[in-house]
Amino acid sequence: MASSPLPDYKAQLIEHAMDVGALKFGTFTLKSGRTSPYFFNAGLLCTGPILATLAGAYAATIVDAQSTESNLNPLPPFDVLFGPAYKGIPFASTTSLLLYIQHKISVGFAYDRKEAKDHGEGGKMVGVPVQGKKVVVLDDVMTSGKAVRGAIDTVKENGGEIVGVVQALDREEVGQDGVSSTVKEVEGLVGVGRVRSILKMRDLMTWLGNNGMRKELDAMRDYWQQYGLKN
Repeated sequence: MASSPLPDYKAQLIEHAMDVGALKFGTFTLKSGRTSPYFFNAGLLCTGPILATLAGAYAATIVDAQSTESNLNPLPPFDVLFGPAYKGIPFASTTSLLLYIQHKISVGFAYDRKEAKDHGEGGKMVGVPVQGKKVVVLDDVMTSGKAVRGAIDTVKENGGEIVGVVQALDREEVGQDGVSSTVKEVEGLVGVGRVRSILKMRDLMTWLGNNGMRKELDAMRDYWQQYGLKN
């Protein structure tokens, strides 16, 4: 895992996320109770430079997912990026911008409120209408998948069709039962191969190896052996 170079957008996202403290290597206790050798906090991706890097990485991942050459079930053309409140809002807005600037792909963006507005236009949805539109959901990291399932339900309730989900990081871990995978469960809702990730745990391991961080890489390998998806 340490010999292959990463695409520039992946390496840049890892490096910039580390610079702002959004990605850390060490010893961290997760909500699941597992002791992880790394931690990712998307809430710290909140400066202009890191948002530009993240949005460019989301855009590149979407374009790659639409390629018919390397995907058995490519992401189809879509109309709207949906960013669940609250962290997903800047992700959707900046990614729609970068899709247009870098790839000449024009899509709208939408997001929800935590509580419905009872004046003005009302309701919980903001941005372009999703009624009758094909929608891609942007997420940060799936753990139980509760947040992304809620986003899928919200879009469907408003008449949209979910055609894909793109997350910033896939931890590639088995669930508490030692077998299940949240990504596979969500793919059951949106289609096989339609849940994509900018980064995976194995990408972090590749980056560590390429940058000579042996201690951190060994800790990641031990964690992978215990909790990583092996298929």
